[in-house]
Amino acid sequence: MTLSCCTASGTFNIYPSPLFLFRKHRGNPTLDRKLTRDSVLLVTAHARDVGRESPFALRFYEELEHVFNKFPKYLMKIVLGDFSAKVGREDIFEPNIGNESLHEISTDNGVRVVNFATSKLLTVKSTKFPHRNIHKFTLTSPDGKIHNQIDHILIDRKWHSSILDVRSFRAADCDTDHYLVVAKVRERLAVSKQTTHRVHMGRFNLKILNEVEGKEQYCVEISNRFAALENLDTKVDVNKAWESIRENIKKSDNESLGYYEPKKHKAWFDEGCSKLLDQRKQAKLQWLQDPSELNGDNLNNIRRETSRHFRSKKREYLKDKIDELAMNSKNKNIRDLYKGINDFKRDYQQSSNLVKDENGDLLADSHYILNRWRNYFSQLLNLHRVSDVRQTEIDKAEPFIPDPSPFEVESAIAKLKRYKSPGGLKCDIRYLRGGGVNQSMAATTVANPKKIDARNAVLLNDIAV
Repeated sequence: MTLSCCTASGTFNIYPSPLFLFRKHRGNPTLDRKLTRDSVLLVTAHARDVGRESPFALRFYEELEHVFNKFPKYLMKIVLGDFSAKVGREDIFEPNIGNESLHEISTDNGVRVVNFATSKLLTVKSTKFPHRNIHKFTLTSPDGKIHNQIDHILIDRKWHSSILDVRSFRAADCDTDHYLVVAKVRERLAVSKQTTHRVHMGRFNLKILNEVEGKEQYCVEISNRFAALENLDTKVDVNKAWESIRENIKKSDNESLGYYEPKKHKAWFDEGCSKLLDQRKQAKLQWLQDPSELNGDNLNNIRRETSRHFRSKKREYLKDKIDELAMNSKNKNIRDLYKGINDFKRDYQQSSNLVKDENGDLLADSHYILNRWRNYFSQLLNLHRVSDVRQTEIDKAEPFIPDPSPFEVESAIAKLKRYKSPGGLKCDIRYLRGGGVNQSMAATTVANPKKIDARNAVLLNDIAV
């Protein structure tokens, strides 16, 4: 989630890390929940290029300070953006800005940046690292003769070692007159996702059961596989019978239904967009090699054409998505309607594999995490309970409940609700509803709640009621 605040003096954008959220309330950012000490906060700022006595410059830094004061002190805060400020190499500012700036003398906005950094215990890292001058340029005039360094990156003084390098890349095409400024950041705690231990469970394409031909084909496949299970011996272990039924269902689903392939959204970035982007890159490289007026005009024309084409493609893509939602609403297709709406509303959600130990410290290594879970469940499940010797068992007379008949099982299957979670057995309710009579007869054989254990009764417990 990104919080934007546009004012007359400039623009502020607050980008939180995936560990916490922000809420917008009357234009001011407020914390939605308690943050962790390992969070990183990015604040981008764009200051207007104004004169010395302009009130907009003073108001910009007052508002920036007002926004900055709302954040906790223990966060790693990085302030970056276009400050329209030239920071020099004055000796008095060297502890905060270093001596590797492109300019010799700081402008008025540059002094304001240094004063803001000093008052908030920040360090200007964009002027700390030695590079060639061409790697310090952040803005070049249209005639290609004047170069400035007005984009800066500031970070908390206690976290200043987290930024390893800052430089600009001239050839990077950002569709702007500024160059791309890249900072290498080293996090204090870096965790890689343990994707090797995850097992992906494929889902079957259950939409085929909504079609007449697909449902008939599925019933035929189920009938052929369950022909041998119609006359199951009641003396056979009911758990083995249920395992056999479940495996037959999965094999039938695999052959007749197939696996579900997620719908790929039609990307608006087509081949035409790619060609225009390549032309813009070539025009910029040509202008960097020869910054003449002809090459500058050619670059500006290609930029305008590319921007118009991209905006047009985005509008067409958005219109198609809205028409699709309107069609789903008209056809009463509520599931696809809400799914499409959630695609627009869904934010990025990062999953974390970190756990805390007994002392509250975070564990990142997979070996220590497994040991922590092992110890936790060992303490939770292996409690020494004192049995009450005075407690006696009382025999209760329970009424005799006969086994369910095939008609009762078939009626119970028909009453089950669709789209419910299949649970750990990965056996969806729609498998039973679309399986036909033979599958119902096989389910009747194992639907006795007195025989089947709790592990395999997850799916059939509603049927046996």
